[in-house]
Amino acid sequence: MKILRYTYKDACGYGVLQGEDIHPIIGDIFSDFTLSENRIPFKEASLLVPCEPTKIIAVGLNYSEHAKEMQEEQLKDPVLFTKPTTALLPHGGTICRPAVSQRIDYEAELAVVIGKTCKNISAEEAEEFILGYTCLNDVTARDLQKQDGQWTRAKGFDTFAPVGPWIETELDTKNLSIRLEINGEVKQQGNTDMMMFSPQKLVSFVSGIMTLLPGDIITTGTPSGIGPMESGDEVSVIIDKIGTLTNIME
Repeated sequence: MKILRYTYKDACGYGVLQGEDIHPIIGDIFSDFTLSENRIPFKEASLLVPCEPTKIIAVGLNYSEHAKEMQEEQLKDPVLFTKPTTALLPHGGTICRPAVSQRIDYEAELAVVIGKTCKNISAEEAEEFILGYTCLNDVTARDLQKQDGQWTRAKGFDTFAPVGPWIETELDTKNLSIRLEINGEVKQQGNTDMMMFSPQKLVSFVSGIMTLLPGDIITTGTPSGIGPMESGDEVSVIIDKIGTLTNIME
């Protein structure tokens, strides 16, 4: 099932994409809901960020080849950082370049959307607490990251967390192709089986630190091949069995 948030004429809400139509949701996506008999043409709607998280928890260096290109050692435990919710950007939105940075990089990632409140759960229990999965571009001011020695400013600017286009609720996260294209040219190519920590292990690990709430996002790291985006670039994160998140670089 593909759950999305949309605006259409004077309405906005959650819906389920079926074929070329959006079926508006009646109820709560995190509990019980039904589908309206109304139909909205997908091509006539505008997509919003597909959930409304209280926090975005990101994982660094979760692919061994990416750790190597960043000249970092593989770690025993996941490395976590946060991105503010003000960084969220929907499919089709414009990534804004901050004046203080000269290099803005892309990072294609698989993101987890939490479906139920959880704390101190095991990896084996994690799927019970996951609503689904989506695409995320962990946009990074690479020069500021190197300058600061930590990641908050470099990854926290407004528009630096494009997410979407929807949440896929029925997904086996093993062996998924993940790639990033700029203007149709492949720049990153990886597979989720290259992760050092699976999405389920990450949910468990993070839940041991902080309570996760419905709609919260955990993004799972990027494969090797990171690089810069230039003004006017069309940037797409493409994940097998989910879809394509596309944004424009300002």
